[in-house]
Amino acid sequence: MNIFVSSLSFKAKKEDLTELFSPFGEVLSARIILSKETRRSRGYGFVEMANEEEALAAIKALNGIEHMGRTINVAVANERPAAVPSHDM
Repeated sequence: MNIFVSSLSFKAKKEDLTELFSPFGEVLSARIILSKETRRSRGYGFVEMANEEEALAAIKALNGIEHMGRTINVAVANERPAAVPSHDM
């Protein structure tokens, strides 16, 4: 299950997300989204967990907690919409 984490500290690293979510189950991946221009954190990221039940428990437990001086928001990530082919007329 893919989890969206927002309001992250700009100092947070993917290892911090892995450490935060690991007590709830297996973390398959963690990533912080970076600005293309500055290569600095945009303040949000994604965590992918192997087990949906464990992921939901992590969301419930971690949403609204303070992490690295910020109150984080944790929710199920929305699926990316499929690319829509363009039709030139």
